[in-house]
Amino acid sequence: MRTSYTEASEAAHPPRAEAELSIDAAIAYAVELHRDSKLEAAETIYRRILALVPAHADALHFLGVLCHQTGRHDEAIGYVEAAIAINPEFAGFNNNLGNIHVERGNLDAATRAYERAATLAPTNADIANNLGALYRAQDRDEEAEASYRRAIGLDERHINAHNNLGLLFAKRGQIKEAVQYYCHAITLMPENPDGRRLLGMAYYSLGKIEEAAEVFRQWLEQEPDQPMARHMYAACSGVGVPDRAADDYVEQMFDRFASSFEEQLQSKLAYKAPELVSGALTRQLPAPAKQLDILDAGCGTGLCGPLLAPWARSMVGVDLSGGMLERARPKRCYTALEKAELGAWLVDHPGRYDLVVSADTLVYFGPLEVVMQRTAAALRSGALFGFSVERADPTLAVEGYRINPHGRYSHTQAYLESMARQTGLRVLSLDEVALRTEGGEPVHGYVVVMRKP
Repeated sequence: MRTSYTEASEAAHPPRAEAELSIDAAIAYAVELHRDSKLEAAETIYRRILALVPAHADALHFLGVLCHQTGRHDEAIGYVEAAIAINPEFAGFNNNLGNIHVERGNLDAATRAYERAATLAPTNADIANNLGALYRAQDRDEEAEASYRRAIGLDERHINAHNNLGLLFAKRGQIKEAVQYYCHAITLMPENPDGRRLLGMAYYSLGKIEEAAEVFRQWLEQEPDQPMARHMYAACSGVGVPDRAADDYVEQMFDRFASSFEEQLQSKLAYKAPELVSGALTRQLPAPAKQLDILDAGCGTGLCGPLLAPWARSMVGVDLSGGMLERARPKRCYTALEKAELGAWLVDHPGRYDLVVSADTLVYFGPLEVVMQRTAAALRSGALFGFSVERADPTLAVEGYRINPHGRYSHTQAYLESMARQTGLRVLSLDEVALRTEGGEPVHGYVVVMRKP
């Protein structure tokens, strides 16, 4: 999304007397703290303002956003709805209420909030685009198309709306129309990687792998140091396939992902790996008593953290993406969040952890020998290792693993079992699951729990 969480309404409170100027200054200071992720201090000021002026719409709204960022979703909705009751004509409040409902997976409530925002701000192209993304996630394709076209009508250079229309046509199998929109997005912002990336995606999602490889080859030819072009060309062409995704590729991709409303929407509605891995681990764990030192390996935005927090004496999240770590920080369940390469972190912390959890991180590794040996060395005696990977067809993955055109690696069950034997870990459970939905189809994988003797 493009609307700022810290956008204030223009009519959130009555005409200001001298005493109210200090409240305005306090709001401005709290917003500055909020933007700097100094959430406790910001929350204190918001609450002090509301103690003085209980019907201060901006303070209610900002406090609601902050509560949402820190996992107090019901409280967040209450505050934002209170702000809307005071100033029902401000589109930004309704837009952010929609954002909260989206991340909770409440599509009906999100739709109502976005539709109100679109009615209140009919010339806001970002809101129209956001509403289209929600309709697309609900398979309301005609309404999604209308919203995207409305966004483009309001802002002819709205790259996200062009890309989203391309995604919509690709979903329908209308590759010619999808390519037209992706190409138009490239002409609007040739330096922006999303158009090229999505054009390649449109081809490989329809099984046109050679065409996808050519898109990425041309991109790489124009930008030889572009990490995404390099990795995706290797994935689609089979040329120069690395043993694991390069650090700069992972960092670039997930930093972009961290702030992408459309992909956040898709992930929240269809992404199940954190819940599945955490669930498999909790079936092997004793009753929670804040007794374990936990490593969240490739923590991303911290989706595993709250699920395992009842067991955590300490919990460290490690990720290459600074953008993801910033989204994990407000969850307040991590002792530390560290920007680091996972293998190097494991080497530096031998015998440190009672539990290592890794949801959809090993999909960026081909051969797993090194990372699993390092994980085993970082575990204490009797400790658990829970992770997810995507399932590979043994007839296509003769070495036990392979890279796929979407850029992730997949692994066979036999390979995972052999890795356990090589690293001295005992497989406690290995379950085949659907990890997410992609292109309308389930992505099958394995959720595995191992124990160090």
